[in-house]
Amino acid sequence: MKPLIVLLSVFVIALLAIRFLRKKFDFRLAGIIAISAMLIFTSIGHFMYTDGMTMMMPDFVPFRRELVYVTGVIEIVAAVALLIPKFRRETAWFLILFFVLLLPANIHAAIRHVDYQNANLNGPGPEYLWFRVPLQVLFIVWVYFSCIGRDKT
Repeated sequence: MKPLIVLLSVFVIALLAIRFLRKKFDFRLAGIIAISAMLIFTSIGHFMYTDGMTMMMPDFVPFRRELVYVTGVIEIVAAVALLIPKFRRETAWFLILFFVLLLPANIHAAIRHVDYQNANLNGPGPEYLWFRVPLQVLFIVWVYFSCIGRDKT
């Protein structure tokens, strides 16, 4: 829920700031800024809640703690790269793949009732997937239309 709030709040603020500065709305740029901010926000969780995020992955996955750190760094790098037109398109395709690959960890975490912030098994459970799966799809669609869609720059 928090990433969605960050995404939408930053989008509205960026849209209004762009309108004020450029005298016109630029939904695409506001979308890029919003997804970048959301990625920075979510990356912080990888370093603050490492133990809980490690619990999100099945036990058979090797180097789970290291993967949590690496994915946090990936989110930071991707957030910055999206803001650089030269890297935007490739980064967007990478992020779409990244979001798809993260979905199994979210499903696994929901089935196990992982509460990643408190690193315990008292999380919301499978019903959380009714929110999480559409949210993941929203992130994919958002990246596509903000960074790849109609304008290929």
